[in-house]
Amino acid sequence: MKLAIYGKYFKDDRFQEIQAFFDFLEQRKGKTFSIYRKFYEDCIRKGLNLKSNQVTFSTHEDLCAFAPDVIISIGGDGTILHALELILHKEIPVIGINTGRLGFLAGVAAEDAIQMLQDLEKGHYYLDSRTVLQLESDRNMFGGVNYALNDFVIHKKDTSSMMTIHTYINGEFLNSYWSDGLIISSPTGSTGYNLSCGGPILYPASASFVITPIAPHNLNVRPMIISDQNVISFEIEGRSTSFLATLDSRSESIDTKVQLAIRKADFAFKLLRLNEENYLSTLREKLMWGFDNRNFKH
Repeated sequence: MKLAIYGKYFKDDRFQEIQAFFDFLEQRKGKTFSIYRKFYEDCIRKGLNLKSNQVTFSTHEDLCAFAPDVIISIGGDGTILHALELILHKEIPVIGINTGRLGFLAGVAAEDAIQMLQDLEKGHYYLDSRTVLQLESDRNMFGGVNYALNDFVIHKKDTSSMMTIHTYINGEFLNSYWSDGLIISSPTGSTGYNLSCGGPILYPASASFVITPIAPHNLNVRPMIISDQNVISFEIEGRSTSFLATLDSRSESIDTKVQLAIRKADFAFKLLRLNEENYLSTLREKLMWGFDNRNFKH
């Protein structure tokens, strides 16, 4: 099994765990792995013992040339979101070692990284397919990498006035949202910004999008769930001439003339889960549902 290791950086208190992880990889006879170049350089700066001739990758093309079976993301959920920019349509499975905080997507604890590698070798895992959002525009935005795993957001800048976002579903007028912005979330992103703004949690296999206004002026405006087979388009008005469009953690400045639409991409993001992992148990754990043990039968 060929492995690609992706990360941005790691905290100093994870040094021993990360070193043990790479030491174990080195001991896999006849197995090859490649490390994201910037992550490799950060590891060397922090004193990790890695080979000087280590195979690395930096771009989507590098990753495709190496052709890994699995990408191991070291970081938090945000690191997995960034991995999409390298994977794109290739649908290479990703598993996350969580060195961040919440860990909805990065489900493997850092201290369990070696056990995770052993489970991968034994085939003790399954694939969890997640919907990807695709942005269409009359402008070249986000360097052509116009995809998001979590959400697409239109929002005002800083302390500017509220904006009006005229929203259409398949060309049919839905509503004019007078608000600080609007979130279009996938099921994966429903536990992120959408949840913070009062939107519902979507089950990963629900084949839906949720449209959630940010601080709407009209209190009777509520989030709306629609099928992910629809195309959602927008027209923007406001006193300001400049707004922000965001795909996951990447933002670009836009004006009222830009044409924007969101649809489901024709490829999925493949999360690799270990057999003992379960989405519903993850929800209960991360959101602390039923924190009182009396709520559980088992």
